[in-house]
Amino acid sequence: CSVCGDHSTGRHYGANTCEGCKLFFKRSIKKQLYYTCRVTGCCPVNKRYRNSCQYCRMKKCLRVGMKREGEHR
Repeated sequence: CSVCGDHSTGRHYGANTCEGCKLFFKRSIKKQLYYTCRVTGCCPVNKRYRNSCQYCRMKKCLRVGMKREGEHR
């Protein structure tokens, strides 16, 4: 997964991701969720800590190229 480093299950929303990051991104865009970081905005996003900071996880999703337009229908 280009977001957290876990095993990728394919290309989702424009990036190679695991199911966890795919569903996190899908849920976030469908519900129009906005997050804030409680630290510095540079939290580690990896398999172990991917659920620690939603803001930094979403930021990394966007940085690796995930896009709403890549949505599966």
